[in-house]
Amino acid sequence: MQGAGNDYIYVDCFSQEVPENPAELSRAISDRHFGVGGDGLILICPSEQADAEMRMFNADGTSSEMCGNGIRCVAKYVYDHGIASQEILRIESAGKVYRLQLSIDEGLVDRVRVDMGEPILEAAKIPTTLGGDPVSEVPLALPEHELTGTCVSMGNPHCVIFVDELTDELVRVAGPLVENSSHFPNRVNTEFVEVLSRSEVRQRTWERGSGETLACGTGASAVCVAGVLTGRTERRVTIHLLGGDLQLEWNQQDNHVYMTGPAVEVFSGDWPRKTES
Repeated sequence: MQGAGNDYIYVDCFSQEVPENPAELSRAISDRHFGVGGDGLILICPSEQADAEMRMFNADGTSSEMCGNGIRCVAKYVYDHGIASQEILRIESAGKVYRLQLSIDEGLVDRVRVDMGEPILEAAKIPTTLGGDPVSEVPLALPEHELTGTCVSMGNPHCVIFVDELTDELVRVAGPLVENSSHFPNRVNTEFVEVLSRSEVRQRTWERGSGETLACGTGASAVCVAGVLTGRTERRVTIHLLGGDLQLEWNQQDNHVYMTGPAVEVFSGDWPRKTES
């Protein structure tokens, strides 16, 4: 399944056992030449406190706390495949429960609005050693790049960098440098953002453990927050990603970020239980 081009392989753990080594499976199955190909692996599991639990693994096998595009696809699978029948679902990820509102077209989920919760702006909780609460437009010590970052956690850490123009060199060279900077003890997802207007931006993301992806939902949420913190955008913004558009709102009343976007099932198939990695 894919959400705005952010594609993962999903395993239905309601109908079959949880894989013994999901990290190893993620590395093997995510390989775009020797596997199925994807940004990672997501397990759809039973939950004691929600309609389902999402367990996410990046393409390099590392686990992640949250995936905004992934959780929309989990909700689509849960509804479309009859695991739950209501149009408002609760999906657990890393111990936190998220509320998702489904848009149904001819009996199938077409779009999903996710309550992403409140952004975390305290440096120690993001976590980052960069100064400030919030960490807003702080200089990043990078070789050959003079950039400033605004840091936000949406359940996973993000560093948002506003630039005059998006380039491959920025994303593919500076992205890995920011991801692995000593300022981020858990590494970090990096968003490079070009502002088009106060209600519209363009985003490219370097995701920790996966490299550049066509979209990042938690990253888009962080961009929405960072745009408001730095005075660049309104609280409602359309974000153009390489894989499509997402609509974001940082609601002033409840301080929650809401994300709306597509969820698409591409194909299903069988994967042999034992593979050579």
